[in-house]
Amino acid sequence: MANKNTKKNNYPKNVGIIMDGNGRWALKNSLKISQGHKQGVEIVKKIVEESVKQNIKSLTLYAFSSENWKRPKAEINAIKKLVIEAINEQVPELKEQKVSLKFFGHLNDFGKKILQKIAYAENKTKCKSSKLDLNIALGYGGQQDIVDVVKNISSMVLSKEIKIEDINEKTINKNSSVPVDEIDLLIRTGGDNRISNFLLFQIAYAEIMFVDKYWPDFTTNDYMKCLNNFKKVSRRFGRRI
Repeated sequence: MANKNTKKNNYPKNVGIIMDGNGRWALKNSLKISQGHKQGVEIVKKIVEESVKQNIKSLTLYAFSSENWKRPKAEINAIKKLVIEAINEQVPELKEQKVSLKFFGHLNDFGKKILQKIAYAENKTKCKSSKLDLNIALGYGGQQDIVDVVKNISSMVLSKEIKIEDINEKTINKNSSVPVDEIDLLIRTGGDNRISNFLLFQIAYAEIMFVDKYWPDFTTNDYMKCLNNFKKVSRRFGRRI
């Protein structure tokens, strides 16, 4: 993939985070699940601010997976409400910080009201020289995204827009809903050591760091520790250096 950097002393350009543990944090603290998600949004604000300070190019967050639709209806409705509240509250601040906001996934499943809010947020934060691209995955699943890509490219081949031999990594990225082509560092909170169907194509060469803390307990110090650990890694991409 493009822009691979083998230097040791660089922060990652593109960071992805699986923000896991909101519900378990709430239960541990005798709170409603919705309060765990609300506290999680507060942590997002802090991590976004730190990402801007550290000149991270993009931050891609796993907010709601395609599998999360299996959760109780009350929790899903609370998350939908929180999405709207977060947009209303944070868009002015993101605009001031020159943070460009982009949502991706099967967004139509969230209904007209949220779609309108998403369009508003993306339009208001659109910036030619953004300091950070903030990508939010909603109703997203890596496997489903790959299926969608295959369908799109197959249709293009059948209509003779492209030839089979022209298909490459760039073609796949172009037809993916994911706004970023590759992830340098993937962080997962919550204590589980798995990827959970997130950015399967884009994390091919990502450094992966698992954090035992629940997302609402994740701090900027924890984030900086991950960024600094990334600097120590020699990224060879199959080459011998």
